[in-house]
Amino acid sequence: MGKRRAPELYRAPFPLYTVRIEPRTGLIITAGGGGASKTGIKNGMHFLSLDLVGGVHSATLLHTHETDTRATMCMCLGGDVIAAGQDANCTLMRFSQHTAKQEKKPAAKDGAGDKGAARKRGRRGQNGEGGGDVAQMKEDSPQLVVEDVGAVQADLSPQDPCVKCVRFSGDLTLLLSGGADGYVRVWEFPSLKEKFSFRAHRDELEDIDISPDSKHIVTVGRDFECSVWSGDQLAVGLCWHENMPQITEKMYRYKSCRFARVEDQKDALRLYTVQIPHKRDRKPPPCYITKWDGQAFLPLLTKPCGNEVISCLSVSDSGTFLGLGTVTGSVAIYIAFSLQKLYYIQESHGIVVTDVTFLPDSPKSAAVKGNNEVVMLSVAVDSRCQVHAVSNRSKYDIIRFIYTYVSVIYMMPKKTFQNHTQVINIK
Repeated sequence: MGKRRAPELYRAPFPLYTVRIEPRTGLIITAGGGGASKTGIKNGMHFLSLDLVGGVHSATLLHTHETDTRATMCMCLGGDVIAAGQDANCTLMRFSQHTAKQEKKPAAKDGAGDKGAARKRGRRGQNGEGGGDVAQMKEDSPQLVVEDVGAVQADLSPQDPCVKCVRFSGDLTLLLSGGADGYVRVWEFPSLKEKFSFRAHRDELEDIDISPDSKHIVTVGRDFECSVWSGDQLAVGLCWHENMPQITEKMYRYKSCRFARVEDQKDALRLYTVQIPHKRDRKPPPCYITKWDGQAFLPLLTKPCGNEVISCLSVSDSGTFLGLGTVTGSVAIYIAFSLQKLYYIQESHGIVVTDVTFLPDSPKSAAVKGNNEVVMLSVAVDSRCQVHAVSNRSKYDIIRFIYTYVSVIYMMPKKTFQNHTQVINIK
């Protein structure tokens, strides 16, 4: 009997490295490719619509935008603009939807229309669940147009330059990029004029984020550091294990960082970081998630999150859920408040999960959320995009969770409570 896997939403003809959902339109945008190597694997960006039919999620390919020899390794959205990390550059593209006119339908049979999208890219799953090799295109789908609007060189590494992370500020006035050269570059948007840059890490950057008020930038590097910056000035270096004497200085390195709002607390802010073992052992030690006060930058809670090495992190719009992917293909959803595991499928992809993203909190997404508390997408090097849904929990389950969590906290030994290593399992 094979391993359990999440429903396959879509399969691309190339490895997938990043996925985002545009809140206003509900479009799924996913990208990847084979890079500049002459392997025959194309590089592209696919635009999908997400539907819920009979309680089952399915995707429809709307448009394919080829990116020549450049594979998109990371991506962020700013309204109708996509900022994509491609080799040494951060490339900006604008997309727009236009309703197809009825009189133009017959012409489509001769292959006319959008060059980037085929009329039929494969078959659906045998059970009609939206799986299969590649989703089928709707005849009456809106036309999508993608145009390049600019590019900036965001990594100056002499060898193998690579933009590792890109992020828009909340007010869409700034675009941040981080690369293999260890520098953070901040660009004014939409002019793309460089505002300032600074070397954040001695080694390449792993992740970057900016607070909702744009006052702080957090960077994660492969040099074991996670730093908070005010402009280009270092504000504080984070230390997640200061109350965990069993963990030495270079046993772990930071992997990811994300700011998040706190549900029902307007002025509260949290920062979440993931720490992974620096060295691989036969008996791998656990990875950890840390929740920080997003203004004082003091650690609030740290918990182990399994022995599989974490590869990516995402936070839901409400700040209620954390999504994790691993290098072995597993996918998990955690409750942000308690860092308790809510959902987990081991090796759902079977290979490195490269990105995860939650369905946005928007009217468009509410229609396809269904009877689910949370819906998350994952993509991996296996070219698959999977959907992960957690059904609404009953009031009894929520009350039981709160009662058990509070009970364990009060019964926990003081030292264990300070170290934040107790795992709470609600069955």
